[in-house]
Amino acid sequence: MPRAPRRAPRPDAPASPAAADADRPIVLLSGKGGVGKTTLAAATAVALSEAGARTLLVSTDPAHSTGDVLGRDLGPEPTRVGERLDALELDPDRAAREHLASVEEAVADRVDPDLWPQVQRHLRLARDSPGMAESATFERVADLLAQCPDPYDRLVVDSAPTGHTLRLLALPSLLTAWVEGLVRQREQVVGAERLLRNLAGRDGPDEDPVLARLRDRRARLTAAGERLRHDTAVWLVAVPERLPILETERAREQLAAHDIPVAGLLVNRVLPEDADGAFLSERRAQQATHLADLTDRLGDLPQRRVPQLPRDVVGPGDLRPLVDVLTVAG
Repeated sequence: MPRAPRRAPRPDAPASPAAADADRPIVLLSGKGGVGKTTLAAATAVALSEAGARTLLVSTDPAHSTGDVLGRDLGPEPTRVGERLDALELDPDRAAREHLASVEEAVADRVDPDLWPQVQRHLRLARDSPGMAESATFERVADLLAQCPDPYDRLVVDSAPTGHTLRLLALPSLLTAWVEGLVRQREQVVGAERLLRNLAGRDGPDEDPVLARLRDRRARLTAAGERLRHDTAVWLVAVPERLPILETERAREQLAAHDIPVAGLLVNRVLPEDADGAFLSERRAQQATHLADLTDRLGDLPQRRVPQLPRDVVGPGDLRPLVDVLTVAG
């Protein structure tokens, strides 16, 4: 796959996802599984909240490790985890169940009772169909995007591994086209029903509830797609190793194909220069090679290097060194 064209970074481009950028108040972190997205997303959210922004940290990763990093039990609704900082973890399966339950409620009074068992059966099958969990998750994400800038100044999204993130970001276009087709079909049905009522001299409802629901969904999906393209700063997270670097480059190209620019790159777990010992010295030399390759491939992006910590992050107190790295200018 050809590389994306190299461009010089904007002179005013934020050097960290924690840097204030009023034009793009939504920060989304993406990358290969295991590179530390969740920890860096939590550190970014803490840094933004400490800078005075009302911040919501959203995890769409089914692994549900955001609560572990913050030392709190999290669910699908915002939980206060710090001053000006809330967090939640989306459960794709639960989102799918709730979405289908709302669909069932909306159509229950418009289906022939004899056909209702068949409709319920189809809804149960739809729950386990490919893409349903991701579609329902995006519906929930769309609702959360609408909560910025009020009641939240900043949203930080800790996404699932790269492939899931790319599908999530592609969903607005796919779902909008699908809903658009449903709207056209429903408009034809409503028009035919209205014609028959007029011929029979019967009155009917001025607004079709199913059509109104479809139009509302189309508007929400369109707005969410616009926010992802124009109000979201996507930061790719990598570690100085060959496979994550290659996946990061591919992710950038695929995001560009969806008109979603990448704001910058977080290089995690970089060994500090003063790490001693023959093993660490050799490992640091190999990292230097990978870092040079990363700069060659993605050197036009703002880059922030995050050092390898001497111990695992097991609670909010351990986030402090990462918050400091993301907050410092330059």
